[in-house]
Amino acid sequence: MPAPKIDTTIGRRALAAVLDGSTARTDRATAVRYLLQLLAEKAPGNTVEVRVPPFGAVQVLEGPRHTRGTPPNVVETDADTWIALATGAQTWDELYAAGLISASGTRADLSALVPLRP
Repeated sequence: MPAPKIDTTIGRRALAAVLDGSTARTDRATAVRYLLQLLAEKAPGNTVEVRVPPFGAVQVLEGPRHTRGTPPNVVETDADTWIALATGAQTWDELYAAGLISASGTRADLSALVPLRP
């Protein structure tokens, strides 16, 4: 069963709160999930799994479907890094070079998909 969709107003409000310095876990969780939702809407598919523990994960990009075990293409990062990447505060190359993004697989480069436009 898919996760419930986050309303745009609620998602933008949570993201704005985090960008303004909120440390509330609910704001951070909602902002991360909202940005993951936007990514999944922008690049639907099942080829790459994007993980932002402990808040969420989505599968994106058209291509070979993954059904069992560890996906062949995985991107994983923490909440603050995901928010910086998704909003354009920092680039994929900067964050990857700094070791803040773990990316495995031939299709695990999301640089063409970010920043998102929340």
